Amino acid sequence: MYAIVEIAGKQFRVEKDAVVKVPLLHEEVGKTVEFDRVFLLDDGKEVKVGRPVVEGAKVKAKVVEHGRDKKIIVFKKKRRKGYKVKKGHRQHFTKIQIENIA
Repeated sequence: MYAIVEIAGKQFRVEKDAVVKVPLLHEEVGKTVEFDRVFLLDDGKEVKVGRPVVEGAKVKAKVVEHGRDKKIIVFKKKRRKGYKVKKGHRQHFTKIQIENIA
């Protein structure tokens, strides 16, 4: 069983007991969160496709941890002008564990 669900503005394919890294959610570690924007639901026998969402479908997940990804280097340069800028960026994330798809 799996579902396509919108979490923090992005779409993810989730399965029961899977751990998913999503953009930062402002919830405490250990809390349960519920997502009701489910676009597709597959239970192994039947596939339900929403227009735009599947009515009554919900995904429950538990917040496992918060963190920051590896640093990404942003380098800008304009040739023959002596312009170079090097910056780094670390994106915040939240790891969630999918508990139930209904």
